[in-house]
Amino acid sequence: MQPDALATPALPSRLPKVGTTVFTVMSALAQQTGAVNLGQGFPDFDPDPALLAHVADAMREGLNQYPPMAGVPALRQRVADKMQALYGRRYEPESEITITAGATQAILTAVLCGVGPGDEVIVLEPCYDSYAPAIELAGGVVVRVPLTPGRFRPDFDRIAAALTPRTRLVMLNSPHNPSATVWTRAEMQRLAELLAPTQTLLLSDEVYEHMVYDGVDHVSAASVPGLAARAFVVSSFGKTFHVTGWKVGYVAAPAALSAEFRKVHQFNVFTVNTPMQHALARYLADPGPYLGLGRFYEAKRDRFRAGLARTRLRPLASAGSYFQVVDYSAVSALPEAGFCEWLTREIGVAAIPLSAFYEGGFEQGLVRLCFAKRDETLDAALARLQRL
Repeated sequence: MQPDALATPALPSRLPKVGTTVFTVMSALAQQTGAVNLGQGFPDFDPDPALLAHVADAMREGLNQYPPMAGVPALRQRVADKMQALYGRRYEPESEITITAGATQAILTAVLCGVGPGDEVIVLEPCYDSYAPAIELAGGVVVRVPLTPGRFRPDFDRIAAALTPRTRLVMLNSPHNPSATVWTRAEMQRLAELLAPTQTLLLSDEVYEHMVYDGVDHVSAASVPGLAARAFVVSSFGKTFHVTGWKVGYVAAPAALSAEFRKVHQFNVFTVNTPMQHALARYLADPGPYLGLGRFYEAKRDRFRAGLARTRLRPLASAGSYFQVVDYSAVSALPEAGFCEWLTREIGVAAIPLSAFYEGGFEQGLVRLCFAKRDETLDAALARLQRL
């Protein structure tokens, strides 16, 4: 028998419930149909040329080999300085900041280092689709607590009821994907009070930290002492600087948590793209680009919402992130996934069903649109949506 004729060994799935993500499906359908893709969350415009020039400089300078496992020291220093300036907490660059291969790797690594078989992890639905698979890979138990339907605020009675002696981790995301809500300081402090008598850790996903609008403040877990002491704070340079394909992020955590995080990190990716790290460190010398990001995206949000006002879609509030949730109940009675497919094929605009962010789906007649696009892209999408 030839070797290639041998039967492939059976491989029990570590993630038997996981298939192709809705983001991949809708992006493929948008490409197939020529639809304007407002589904997947990525910009369709270029980053600052100055940032790209820093990358080219770093490459030409020979900065192309392995950096330190935890990240380029200059970049960790910049992150520590930024977090102290914005959130009032000093993280030590040497022992408390780790550069990661994007926020998704940071989330998986934090879960793998902090969660063991049988540990419970509270996730607040709707939630980003990588959370539950990360918990399952660690052998943990996903405990789903819904945010209030329609408003997407935390329900602290339900969170308190879900906390048990087996709760190892709570996963928080603010500004929130997909709902575009932002937790208030009072809400963050209430969470700190709930967790105070426990040994529960916190993963605070803050990748949209600089995208907040209408005078709303982003309240980082780093700025709340009762949370910072137990938190892995995750952010993303890709989201902040319009370079999602670079896959560079970071985690800030107390030294004891960072030490455990790095044990997993070093055998997961070990380290992260060297010239990009040096480029980011140089670019971060000027805080202007990230401090101005809210104004940049607020203008796009306002342009998009003004156009939506000329459709039968009803936009919900969008206080942060680069997403806009809309209620389509005046347009169609289709379920959310069916409406997104119809919208893509017949109207030429791709969206994401909010039900995809819930286990088993939860139908509310809501879909998510992304406004991190060039003005001409938004205008093209709005011209099509105004046919509704």
